[in-house]
Amino acid sequence: MSELGKRTLSGVVMIACALGALWLGGWAFRLLCMLVAAAVMREWSGLTARFTKGLVRLLWLIGGLLYVGGATLALVVFRESEAGIIAPLAILLSVWATDIGAYFAGRTIGGPKIAPKISPSKTWAGLGGGMFAASMVLILLLLVARSFVGADWGLAPLKAEQILTVCAAGCGIAILAQMGDFFESWMKRRAGVKDSGALIPGHGGAFDRVDGLLPVAFALGALVGWQ
Repeated sequence: MSELGKRTLSGVVMIACALGALWLGGWAFRLLCMLVAAAVMREWSGLTARFTKGLVRLLWLIGGLLYVGGATLALVVFRESEAGIIAPLAILLSVWATDIGAYFAGRTIGGPKIAPKISPSKTWAGLGGGMFAASMVLILLLLVARSFVGADWGLAPLKAEQILTVCAAGCGIAILAQMGDFFESWMKRRAGVKDSGALIPGHGGAFDRVDGLLPVAFALGALVGWQ
């Protein structure tokens, strides 16, 4: 099988597993989150071992536990809240949309790089495409969710302030996701490796796949907890 075929098949399987566990909720979703978190921490430990040692490495490991553990806990709490599947689904879909929008906008438009020394492929056009895609996905999800509330309210057009709020959320999520991508890229450059691991055929490691999801879930969890 070609590299593109492996990447596509792995991507379909990962999305199916994530959405299936999210739909089931309960221990199915908790177990998936814990397994992914454990895989990410294993790769985090391997990366940091390449550029830190002693007390500094211990601090990096503690930071990783707080970062990865906080994001994981946030996703589980969101799924088990009154909002149910909506909140974690919005997070997952908007982060995935950011990746897809950034990829196609970056490849199509190109232009200036954001941080070429850290991630040479990331462009400002790509970030704009990611922000647009995340915003559109959240607007679509809002429209779908509203349709289950009531026919009259569900068919009513979105108000300008609702659209602005959702777009602001989409842009914020896209920026956080890109920051997570840059952070992991910086770690890999410090470690001198291309991928965080080889767990997923065509995709590298688990950390490579959730680098954008982690800061979004962590930040939203912290925001809700603070409120």
